[in-house]
Amino acid sequence: MSDADATVQSMADASPAKWHLAHTTWFFETMVLKRFAADYAVFDARFNFLFNSYYETIGARQPRPKRGMITRPSLDEIMAYRAHVDAAIEGLLDGDADPAAEELVELGCHHEQQHQELLLTDILHLFAQSPVRPAYRDGSAPEAVQEAAPADWISFDGGIVEIGHDGRGFSFDCEGPRHRALLEPFRLADRLVTNGEWLEFMAEGGYRDPLLWLADGWAQILEHGWAAPFYWEEGDSGWRSMTLRGIQPIDPAAPVTHVSYFEADAFATWAGKRLPSEAEWEHAAASLSIAPSSDPRRLRPRPASGEPGLKQMFGEVWQWTRSPFTPYPRFKPAEGAVGEYNGKFMCGQFVLRGSSVATPPEHARATYRNFFPPDKRWQFSGLRLAEDI
Repeated sequence: MSDADATVQSMADASPAKWHLAHTTWFFETMVLKRFAADYAVFDARFNFLFNSYYETIGARQPRPKRGMITRPSLDEIMAYRAHVDAAIEGLLDGDADPAAEELVELGCHHEQQHQELLLTDILHLFAQSPVRPAYRDGSAPEAVQEAAPADWISFDGGIVEIGHDGRGFSFDCEGPRHRALLEPFRLADRLVTNGEWLEFMAEGGYRDPLLWLADGWAQILEHGWAAPFYWEEGDSGWRSMTLRGIQPIDPAAPVTHVSYFEADAFATWAGKRLPSEAEWEHAAASLSIAPSSDPRRLRPRPASGEPGLKQMFGEVWQWTRSPFTPYPRFKPAEGAVGEYNGKFMCGQFVLRGSSVATPPEHARATYRNFFPPDKRWQFSGLRLAEDI
């Protein structure tokens, strides 16, 4: 990407690529080096204001909607900043590092994986605003599958189950503590909702029937004129969407993506089903293997395979659940600035489960709780249907 590509901010919810690079570097510098490296020399004192994200306890910062105004430092300077911090982190870890420093470095690496995904989603939004519609990665569109097999339904008995991370390996604080949850018997669709099924929803007036929509979702339609998923546009040859590989035809058999919680809920109502709870989703996924994609650079969701059982739980699109993002029983945020990581966002957001084509494969696990406000559409977000037994 050019310096210009990396500097522009396409909307308040997105950040410039250059800012993502600098912020993840700032995290290591601020959370680790300033605290644990006695001889560390701060690269540039101004960066604490420029690249702090939302840590109130650390100090003032550039307003989020104005991150695109940071034309300087240049991209080359940001890369030099990264090299400076990398060298200092490596030096710290080569010595007798404090275990608390090692834990924060691990958190910083997982934090960076989150921003690796956000880099791709924000670049897609930026390039979608360009009249020349550039492709992040060139490549022909995958051959479309005209029809997806009808969804099968996988039944679960319900009962008292354990939910949340068990403490083995890394997890974010919001994934625990592990606790019991009571589930009624339920079924999950074995695959994700497809573009073809979404086209049927649109053709039957799904975006025009207020009876299908939550009140806040219908307000979004009235205000913004939603009539199709984000990035979709209709032309003489049918529906196309903007992707990281440029404008491509809609594949009817591939999972629908870039839909909000409101749209997912309306579709489920139209289909006579519902969205799963996050506890149902995690219980169903707990015994599944998480195989990495054979092509992690494909950058576009694939149609479901013909194999039996639950499919597309990971690596295609994040899946909306009907669960609000709230703390688990006995949850306590960490002390200090890192306590601001997740806990203060536990209001007004809904949980998504799984992972997407933009998610680093190592970042996918059954207990991961992604979360977004219900009107957001620029993420790789789709849905899987559920029903009661």
